[in-house]
Order: sequence, then structure tokens, then C-alpha cells
Amino acid sequence: MARKPADQSVNQQDILIAAADVLQRNGYEATTMKDIAAEVNLTAASLYHHFKNKDALLLAVLEAGLELVISRLEPIMRSDKSCDQQLREMIGVHIISLTENTAVGAAMVFEIRSLMASNGSGSAAEVTRRKKFFARRDYFENLYRQVIQKGVEQRIFRAVDVPIFAKTLLGAHNWVSVWYKPDGRLNGQQIATMMADTFLQALKF
Repeated sequence: MARKPADQSVNQQDILIAAADVLQRNGYEATTMKDIAAEVNLTAASLYHHFKNKDALLLAVLEAGLELVISRLEPIMRSDKSCDQQLREMIGVHIISLTENTAVGAAMVFEIRSLMASNGSGSAAEVTRRKKFFARRDYFENLYRQVIQKGVEQRIFRAVDVPIFAKTLLGAHNWVSVWYKPDGRLNGQQIATMMADTFLQALKF
């Protein structure tokens, strides 16, 4: 089958999903732009038309995954539900988002190291974009910190080291994308419920 030339009608979302899939299979170092282009039946030149290099494509994959989850968390944070219910729902939407696309979640676990290694290199625009991504990642974590801290202050939750608890919780979440299997014993919702029960139990008096 002939490869598609560069044109503006190519679905960028398809490219990002393909990139995440190839990165999950091969790892960042072993993956080439040619590999990713072949996944969506593009020429390598066509892919460079959309993304300057592999670093830019990886960053776009991570940005898309992060913004999707943030968009699902923010309405929960703005609700008037109790802190324990907010945290339960936040855990749920995050876990389900990860099980819906494990490749993007796995990139957040394994390939973000490549992004961190190049954080100070590149053009001013590239450095600024990476800094913005890491600031958004901090914002994402802070959503969890806020609801846990509020729960502690309202004595819904027992006193814990909020930053450490949030990092522990999110670390457990992120690894779901590594071990989850769509044809496994539990689906995403069941896993989310079990994990929410575990972490909320840990916060109870």
C-alpha cells in the first residue's frame, strides 16, 4: 500500500495514538520517526511535516494524555461533593482514562525520563513548551493534594503527609497502564473501585 504524502487532513490524534503504541512496544531510544509514520501509513517526510522530531512528538503524546485527565478532574474539583466523594471520583476517572489507552499511560511512566533529560536543550520555544508541560503536571498532582488537604482540615481524613500520600496514590495509578490487560480478570471500573476503596480506607481515622 502506498504511503500517504504530507497534507493537512491527516488526523493528528491518530498520529499521537500510533506514536504511543510504538513507544510502548519499542521504547523511546529504539523508536524512529519512520516506525511511527509506518503505523499510520504515512511517509517519514509526512510525519516531519507535523512534528519537528521525536522529542516534539513524545511531548505532544504526553500533553494530550495529561490534558484529557485534567479536563475530567476539574469538574469534580468544582463540585460541592464531600472530599471523600471527590477523591473517589478523581481516582475513578484517572484509572479509567489509563485503562482506555494504556500506551499513553505507559509513556508517562517510562518515556517522560527522555523528556526530562532534554529539558534544558533546544530552542527557546521548545524549552518553554517543556516547562509548561511540567508545570501542568504539577498542577495535575496539586488537584489531588488540594482535595486530600481539605479532607484533613475538615477531619474527613486523618492527618497524613499530603505530598507523599498524593505521590504514592498517583504512582499506583500510573502503573495500572503497565500491568492492565483489556482481557484480564478485572475491567477498568472494577480496578478503579478497588483502588479507591484502598486509598480511602488508608485515609480514614
